[in-house]
Amino acid sequence: MTAKYPSVRGRLSVSAITLSFVLAFAAQPATAAEGATTADEEAATSATATAQDDDVSRGDIIIVTARRRQETAQEVPVAISVIRGDSIEATGNFNVVKLQQLAPTLQVYTSNPRNTSVNIRGLGVPFGLTSDGFEQGVGIYVDDVYNSRVAAATFDFLDVDQVEVLRGPQGSLYGKNTTAGAINITTNQPTFDFEGRAEVTVGNLNLRQAKAAVSGPLSDKIAARIAIATTSRRGTLFNTRTDRWINEQDNLGLRGQLLFQPNEDLSITLAGDYSKQDPECCGTAFVRVGTTQRALTRQYDAIIARLQAANPNYNYIVPSRNVYDRLTDIDASLNAGNKIGGASLRVKWDVGPGTFTSITAWRFWDWLPENDRDFTGASVVARSQNPSQQDQYSQEFRYNYEGDKIDFVAGLFGFRQRIDTQGTEQQGIDATRYSLAPSTDPTNVYNRPEVLNGLTASNTQFLKADSAAFYGQLSYKLTPELTIQPGIRVNYDKKEGFYQRVVTTGAGQVITSCAPTATAGNAVLTAQCGVYQPQLTAPSVSDWNFSYDLNVNYKVAPDVLAYATYAKSFKTVGINQNGLPLDTNNQPVLSASTVKPESVNHFEVGLKTQFFNRLATFNLTAFRTEIKNFQATVNGGQFGTVRGYLANAEKVVSQGLEADFKIRASDRFTAYANGAYTDAKYQKFTSAPCPPELSGGTTAGVGVTPGAAGVPGALSPRQCDISGQRLPGVSKYAFSYGAEANAPVTLLAKEGQVYFGIDGNYRSHWNSNASPSIYTNVKGYALTNFRAGFRGDGIDVFAWVRNAFDVNYVDLLQVAPGNTGLIAGTAGDPRTWGGTIKVSF
Repeated sequence: MTAKYPSVRGRLSVSAITLSFVLAFAAQPATAAEGATTADEEAATSATATAQDDDVSRGDIIIVTARRRQETAQEVPVAISVIRGDSIEATGNFNVVKLQQLAPTLQVYTSNPRNTSVNIRGLGVPFGLTSDGFEQGVGIYVDDVYNSRVAAATFDFLDVDQVEVLRGPQGSLYGKNTTAGAINITTNQPTFDFEGRAEVTVGNLNLRQAKAAVSGPLSDKIAARIAIATTSRRGTLFNTRTDRWINEQDNLGLRGQLLFQPNEDLSITLAGDYSKQDPECCGTAFVRVGTTQRALTRQYDAIIARLQAANPNYNYIVPSRNVYDRLTDIDASLNAGNKIGGASLRVKWDVGPGTFTSITAWRFWDWLPENDRDFTGASVVARSQNPSQQDQYSQEFRYNYEGDKIDFVAGLFGFRQRIDTQGTEQQGIDATRYSLAPSTDPTNVYNRPEVLNGLTASNTQFLKADSAAFYGQLSYKLTPELTIQPGIRVNYDKKEGFYQRVVTTGAGQVITSCAPTATAGNAVLTAQCGVYQPQLTAPSVSDWNFSYDLNVNYKVAPDVLAYATYAKSFKTVGINQNGLPLDTNNQPVLSASTVKPESVNHFEVGLKTQFFNRLATFNLTAFRTEIKNFQATVNGGQFGTVRGYLANAEKVVSQGLEADFKIRASDRFTAYANGAYTDAKYQKFTSAPCPPELSGGTTAGVGVTPGAAGVPGALSPRQCDISGQRLPGVSKYAFSYGAEANAPVTLLAKEGQVYFGIDGNYRSHWNSNASPSIYTNVKGYALTNFRAGFRGDGIDVFAWVRNAFDVNYVDLLQVAPGNTGLIAGTAGDPRTWGGTIKVSF
C-alpha cells in the first residue's frame, strides 16, 4: 500500500476531536441501558387492571401490541424483544440493520438496500441475491402497515416510540403471513398537548444527523404531528480508482400524521411518509483468493497477471489485500438511489365490548442502482443495474374483543403488489481475457476483446402478486391461571410474472438462440452464450393454505408465566422472477419456474418471570422449527443475469435457547443481558449449489454430483449435497448487554443526572455463502460502546464512542462471479465517536 492512499485509521488520527450534538425532545428522559424494554405510562394506565395496580417505582411497565391489543409484555406468552425509542437513539441503532446489536436472534445482512435479508433464528429469506418472486418470512410493520420490501428496513427510524421483535410464526395475528417472526414498529402519535422533540448529532467520518418532531392540537377534535430526520456520513471505503470515499450515508425522511377524534369511541388517523437515500454505494474490497477446481490458469491471480502483462499501462493490481485497510479499485459506477413512502388511513372504533380497526394503505418503492458486479478494477462487467418501481395496496379489517374469560382477534387482509424492473448488464473490454480460457493463438476468441466487449443483456420483467387472508386467535381462560389460545389462518396467493432477456453483441446484433445447433462450430457465439443467453418466461401460480397454532399458558405465580406453543405454518408459493436456470442444451428449465410453499412445524416453550418486587425480569425460551421445502437461493457462479434463482431444500431445522435478563436495582442503576444459542442447519439439501472451492473443473469432490450432460432438463452447473451444514448468516452464539449508572447533580442551575452507560454485543462465527464455504467463514467478534452525559428536565447532552476498541470485523463476504476464487466483502464500521444533544418541551 502506497502513502498516496492512507488507511481510514490513518486519516482518522489526523482529524481533530469533534463534539457531536443531538437535539431530541424527550419529554421523559429514560435510561438507554434498558435496551430490551419500553415504558409508556399513559398506555399502561389503560392496558389492564393488573397494570393499573403496578407501582412504577418497582420496575418498568412494558406495554406491547404484539397480540394487537395493549398489554404488559410479561403477560404475553410470546418470545418478544422490545426496544424503546430512547434506547435506539442512545445506542446509535437507528435502523433495523443496526438493531441486531440489541436483539441477538435478529440477523440482518445487506450488500445494498435491495439485497437486504432480515432473519430471525436464521429463518426468513434465503441468504443471497434478492428475488421479487418470494415472500418475506419476517414481516416488517410500521403502525400496522405491512412493508413488503426489506429495503424499507435500511431507512432511518423516524420518530419511533418502540420496536417489538416477535420470534416465531405470527400468522394468526398479523395481516401478512410471517413464518419466522415480525418486527412491529410503532411511531409516536399526534397529541392534544403541544410538545416537541429535537435531536442533533455530530461525529467523526463527517457524521451529521438531525431529527425533529412537533405535535399539538389544531382544534379540540383534530391533532397533528410532523417529524423529519436526516443523516449524512462520509463513506468507510476509499476508492483509489475515483479518488473518493464510497459506501456513504445520505438519508432523508419525513412523516406527517393527522388525528381526528370526534369522540372517545372513534379515532381516525391519516398518515403519510417519504424517505430518500442517495449515496454512492455499495462497493466491496478485496478479501482473499481461494483455490477452486478450475485450471490454475483460469483462477484469479493468473487472470490478473495476464491482464497486467497485456496492458502494463493500466493498473489491475488491487491497492491492498487487507480488507481492513478499507481500499478498493472498483471501476464501474455506483449508486444506491432509494425512495420509499406512502399513505395510510387508520380507523379505530370502540364498538360494544371490542374495538374495530381498519387500515387502508398504499406504499411505493423506487430503486435506482448501479453496481460493480465483478468486484474488481478490471472492466469485466462494465454496467450492472436493475432499477425497479413498486406499488402495493393493502386493506385490513380487524376486530378485538376483551372479556372476563374470552378475548379474541379476528381479521381480514387483502394485498396487491406490482413490481416493474428494467435491467441492463454489459460486458467490458477486459471480459474476454477474464472469462475465457487462455490461448496463444492470435485468432482464438481469447485474443479478440471485441467478442465479449459490449455484449449486453437487457431485461424486462414484472410481477403481479395478490393475496387475501382470514385470520383469528382466541384466548379462553379455563381458570384465572390457565389460558388456552388457539389460532387459525386461511390464505390465498396468486403470482404472475414476466421475464424477457434480449442479448445483443457489441456490434448491435441480436442473439436469437444459444441452442447447441446454433453454437456448433461457432466459437464466437459459443463464448457469448457462455455469458448471456436470451430467455422468455411467464410463470404463473396460485395456492390456498390453511395454518393454525395453539398456545397454552399458565400463571405459576403472580409474576411467573409458563407457556407452550405449537404452530403449523407456511411460507407461500414462489416464482423465479429473475430468469430460469439452463439445462445442458442451454434451454430454460421450465420446471424451475415455481417454488413450492414452505411447510413449517414450530414448537416453543417459555418462562417469563419477575422478582425482587418486579425490579428484575428473567425470561427463557426454547424452540425448534422444522421446515420442509425450504426456499433457498441456488446459483451457478456465472456472470450471466441468471446468477441466482430459488429452489427448495428438502428440510431445514432451527432450534435453540434464548434468555433475557433485566434489572433495575435502583433509580441509579439499570442493566440488561440477552443471549441466544441457535443451531440452524440444512437437515437435507441434496441439490445445493457447490461452494467456490468445489467449483469449476470436472473432479467431483465429496458429496458433489456433476451435471448430467446431454440429458434434457438436467441442470448444467454441478450440485452438492450439503445436508448437515449450518445455514448461512447464523451465529451459533449471540449476546448483547448494557448497563447505566447515574448520580444526581445540579449543573448550570439545572437539576438532573450525570450518567455513564455501556452496551455491547457478541456474535460467534458464521458463514457468508448460500452453501457454506471455507473461504466465506466470518470470524466472531465483540463490539463495545460507551456514552456519558447529563440529562435534566427537557435536555440530554452526551458524548459517545462506538466500537470503542476499534475491533476489525466483517459485515459481509461475497463470492465473485466467474468461479475465479475471488472473495470480496465489506469491513464493519471502525471506531466512531461524537456527541449528541436532545431537547424537548
